[in-house]
Amino acid sequence: MSKRRIWRKTPKEHPAGAALPDTVAPSELMEDSLSPSIAENRDVLKAVFRDCSDVAFRDIKTQHVTGMVVFIDGIVKAENLRDGALLPLLENLQNGSAACTPDNLEDSVLTLPQLSAVNTYSDVIEALLKGNATLFLEGFREALILDVKGGTRRGVEEPATEASIRGPREGFIESLGVNLGLLRFKIKSQHLKTINYTIGKQTKTNVVLTYLDGVASPDVIAEAKRRIEKIEIDGVLESAYIEELIEDDPYSPFPQMQYSERPDTISAQLLEGKFAIFVDGTPFVLTGPTVFWQFFQASEDYYERYLISNMIRWLRMIFLFLALYLPGLYIAVTTFHQDMLPTNLLLSVATARESIPFPALVEALIMEISFEALREAGVRLPKTVGQAVSILGALVIGQATVQAGIVSAPMVIVVSLTGIASFTIPRFNAAISIRMLRFPLMFMAGAFGLFGLMIGTMWIVTHMCGLRSFGVPYLSGLAPSNLSELKDVLIRVPWWKMNTRPTSVSRENSRRMEPGMEPTPPDPERQEG
Repeated sequence: MSKRRIWRKTPKEHPAGAALPDTVAPSELMEDSLSPSIAENRDVLKAVFRDCSDVAFRDIKTQHVTGMVVFIDGIVKAENLRDGALLPLLENLQNGSAACTPDNLEDSVLTLPQLSAVNTYSDVIEALLKGNATLFLEGFREALILDVKGGTRRGVEEPATEASIRGPREGFIESLGVNLGLLRFKIKSQHLKTINYTIGKQTKTNVVLTYLDGVASPDVIAEAKRRIEKIEIDGVLESAYIEELIEDDPYSPFPQMQYSERPDTISAQLLEGKFAIFVDGTPFVLTGPTVFWQFFQASEDYYERYLISNMIRWLRMIFLFLALYLPGLYIAVTTFHQDMLPTNLLLSVATARESIPFPALVEALIMEISFEALREAGVRLPKTVGQAVSILGALVIGQATVQAGIVSAPMVIVVSLTGIASFTIPRFNAAISIRMLRFPLMFMAGAFGLFGLMIGTMWIVTHMCGLRSFGVPYLSGLAPSNLSELKDVLIRVPWWKMNTRPTSVSRENSRRMEPGMEPTPPDPERQEG
């Protein structure tokens, strides 16, 4: 037998039958060819997976053939391994219908949809960690990788975080293969490209970049590839890891990538020339480049009639400003600009605040922090009691604080309206940003009144004008202005008018619909004829 090196730190030759060390890290293995001896292959793999009780070694011994199947229990689908590999193999061995070689097994015996042959230990270890099984045959330096990925994962169901009145009810799950399949069901095109990456030295998480070739901008896709390939981290457990490592401005309070667990939402983003990033183990898929306006657009905006969608979209915009400015505006008016209020309203507010020992700013902070704490408690508690605790807590605490003279009744109304307004924002990460910015605006209003609110607004707008998402301006559509993109920013025009894609994201294949698609009633003369 030829002498081979098995690990880097001990460059001594390792003859067959010699004892291996207690453990061998996968990173220490050389790109060595497998041994034709099953016993030696077993020793190497057991050294690599020392103290791994879930790694199973199944021996196959017949009169003519000796083999071994290795897999990790819990991440393989046992039915596929049994029906697609073990049973056909044993039946072939009993009947002797084909020679038991890796090539013959791959071509005419095993019935699994995906098979591949490898000849190095590193390839075998990588395949095992990804949920595959490996078949070794005595006397051959090749092993067959059996695609039997599986394990226990939840089934496809309606997304919990993006409920929709009208639209598809299926959502992504934690299985990368299922998620890509759901996307393929939506976009049946050979131009849908999927580029696979393995990120995480310990987790070895599969990450897939998807885009529509000929629709997405080549420059944007090249930049996305560069940022993903640059990532060096020990583990990726959720798509948020990727998001924070590839966004343009990590110090901005505004999200620069959108995430969704709805296949129809991701498909719509891809059709606009954007890309999506799938991460194995999470149902939340990232999309980019992202502009500010899409955080206030829900999927049913495109499934309902455009007049209804426009009314609801404008309602969201109004409540966006209420969620951001209402507490600060109340503080500024009651502290510095009382003359702006009508006399009756001013007297009512003054009467309500007469016995309050705190200034308006402290009063607002008490209520806002209490409201945020109740909201967080309602999220963290079990569903059966979370909503009841949050609602009862708000009612009891609000009533008690008013009766105790700690806060005034108008402040309770303001904070309640602010909380309701923040719930109208469809995207959770955008709603959090608005909630965060509300506090510095409250301090600015408490210090400088309406002038402070103007300074805060100028800072926010200036920051957003300079913000980019993969090179695309964050306020595209309005700044810089683009008449074609205004069709789906503050309003949504009918589908037959949205015949072009947003050119700020990609100028490739910008036409998405032929002109003249406006529906018209039938011609009466034609009907009579």
